[in-house]
Amino acid sequence: MEFTAKQIADFVNGTVEGNADERVSSFAKIEEGRPGAISFLSNPKYTHYLYDTKSSVVLVNKDLQLEQEVKATLIRVDNAYESVARLLQLYESMKPRKQGIHPQACIAESAQVADDCYIGAFAYIGENVVVGKGTQIYPHTVVEDNASIGEGCILYPNVSIYHDCRIGNRVIIHSGAVIGADGFGFAPNEQGYDKIPQIGNVVIEDDVEIGANTCVDRSTMGSTIVHKGAKLDNLVQIAHNVEVGESTVMSAQVGIAGSTKVGSWCMFGGQAGFAGHITVGDRTFVGAQCGVNSSLKGHESVIGSPAMEPKGFFRSSVVFKKLPDMYRDIEVLKKEMEKMKS
Repeated sequence: MEFTAKQIADFVNGTVEGNADERVSSFAKIEEGRPGAISFLSNPKYTHYLYDTKSSVVLVNKDLQLEQEVKATLIRVDNAYESVARLLQLYESMKPRKQGIHPQACIAESAQVADDCYIGAFAYIGENVVVGKGTQIYPHTVVEDNASIGEGCILYPNVSIYHDCRIGNRVIIHSGAVIGADGFGFAPNEQGYDKIPQIGNVVIEDDVEIGANTCVDRSTMGSTIVHKGAKLDNLVQIAHNVEVGESTVMSAQVGIAGSTKVGSWCMFGGQAGFAGHITVGDRTFVGAQCGVNSSLKGHESVIGSPAMEPKGFFRSSVVFKKLPDMYRDIEVLKKEMEKMKS
């Protein structure tokens, strides 16, 4: 499907510089541009590609100052990154959605599956499961007894939804993710460990996206909850009885220990780790590989391990680099003091 630069500009509330009738039918990175494609420029590091790109149309920010002539037609917008995201969503929505139940899918008689769903080959839908309208469940995905899946969801291949878990509307769960496995609960005894049964469930609210091989463990009692609009990257671990606030985002390999409560609109960098039974307030930014072992009030930024405010961390980093020299100086002083004593 083709669109003109004018049609695109109207959709993203932008203005055209160049040929308003220029047509595009695909997307391309600005450094890999090709005729008939649309690209975008939001990172200043890539500005030099703008003058040589072969893309027909480029989305740019309104405040971009050109240093030389540009061959491509430009569409100036308030936020190029946000605008290309809207275009990609439009493009994705135009793809035909899979429908129908594959004859090799296994669906329990008591399950309720909406007529316009897609159930792939070797998918398993257990007893009393409810699957909402327009949901797509890809091959080899398992939805166990008494679970519910909302409308417009996508469960990619090899997803596992354990019994009694609840998935909201428009949720996307990528391959290998496990929702509702037992929380890590064991009581030590003289012979080893007694397993503590995990009798709760997991609740995933609307518009959540969960990355590949991410695990959200079921609660000991009650629910582990991922609230509306949260986005979890690949290989994230959410332990039992954790609560993740609305619109919070987590990069890969974040780990949150049991019963920790995370507020809304938080941002966690890759490999950040959180102790159990703490509270992280709204709009907290946690840097990559940060170790958070106590509660945070919110509306703050922390980095380092243990976590601290950025200025303190950078001052400490300067001292840390000097520790070998400081240690050597201390040893020299100790020897001089010993000589003075003798």
